[in-house]
Amino acid sequence: MTVIVTGAAGFIGANLVKGLNARGIRDIVAVDNLARSEKFPNLVDCEIADYLDKHELLERLRTGTLAPGVRAVLHQGACSDTMESDGRYMMENNYRYSLDLLEWCQARRIPFIYASSASVYGAGPVFREERAHEAPLNVYGYSKFLFDQVVRRRLGERTAQIAGFRYFNVYGPREAHKGRMASVAYHFFNQYTASGRVRLFEGSAGYGPGEQIRDFVFVDDAVAVNLFFLDHPELSGIFNVGTGRAQSFNDVAAATINAVRRARGEGVLSIDELKRSGAIEYIPFPPALLGKYQSYTQADLSALRAAGYAAPFADVETGVARYVEARLGQ
Repeated sequence: MTVIVTGAAGFIGANLVKGLNARGIRDIVAVDNLARSEKFPNLVDCEIADYLDKHELLERLRTGTLAPGVRAVLHQGACSDTMESDGRYMMENNYRYSLDLLEWCQARRIPFIYASSASVYGAGPVFREERAHEAPLNVYGYSKFLFDQVVRRRLGERTAQIAGFRYFNVYGPREAHKGRMASVAYHFFNQYTASGRVRLFEGSAGYGPGEQIRDFVFVDDAVAVNLFFLDHPELSGIFNVGTGRAQSFNDVAAATINAVRRARGEGVLSIDELKRSGAIEYIPFPPALLGKYQSYTQADLSALRAAGYAAPFADVETGVARYVEARLGQ
C-alpha cells in the first residue's frame, strides 16, 4: 500500500519520509515543487517509489488517474514563510491545495494527516485547540486557520481519519533550504561556528533581551506523532504538537553553544557567563516584526495526551544537542 507524502523534500516532510523508511516502508510517493531545487538533497538518503510534482498530483486527482492502493496521505506541503505578503499565493498553496486533497481522501475513505501550525493562535496567551483562542497575525497563519475550520465542520461526517497537527517551533536536520525561515537553532549554530557568537533580539512585549519564550520541538518528535496517528486511523481531530514547556531564546542559544563547546572538548558555560564573554549578544528588535511576532508560545498537550500519545518530548538541551551532533557530522 502506498503512502503519499506531500512537501516530501521539505523539512518535516523529508524527516517523515526517513521515519517511514526506518519502519521498512518504501512504497512512498514523494510530492513537492522543485522549481527551486535546493531542497532535493533532503531526499538523497531516502527511499521512495515515485516522485510527483505538486501540480502533477493535483492534475491526477482531478482526472482520476492517480494509481489505486493509497494507504494514507501525509500532507506536509505548504508555504511556511510567515513574512510572505502574497495572500493569493498563500491561500492557493496552503488552503486550496489542502482542501483538494481532503476532498479526494474523503471520497475514497483514505486517512488524511496534515500539517497545521501554532501560528493560528497569534499572540496567545492560551494555546488550546479551541476557536476562542485563535487569532492569526499573518496570512500564513490565516491560511492554516481557515483550513482547520473546514476540518472542524467535517469531522462529524468524516469517512476516514482526518488529523491535523499544530506544530510549534520545530527544529532539526534537513531545514537548511529554508534560509531565513530556518529555526533559531540552525542560525545560532551557523553564527557561533562562524564568528564565536550568536545574536538574539533585544526585549519585546515585556520580555527582557533573549527572554521571549516559545515551545521548541525537535523534528524527530514531530515525526513520531505523525507515525503514531498513522498507526491509529481511528483517531481524528486537531492536535497541538509541541513539548508543553516553553523555553527562552537564551536557552536555545546556550544549548547550541555548549553543544559545540562539548564537541570541541571545552567546558559548559552558563547563560550569564556566555553573555559576559560576548558569545551571546543582542540586536535591536526589527520594526517589521512589531505586532506580528509571537513572544510566547506553549502547547497545551491535553488533547494529544487524551488521544493516547504518551511519549515524552525532548527538551531544548537534549534536542539541540542531538541537532548539533548531526550538523557537526555532516
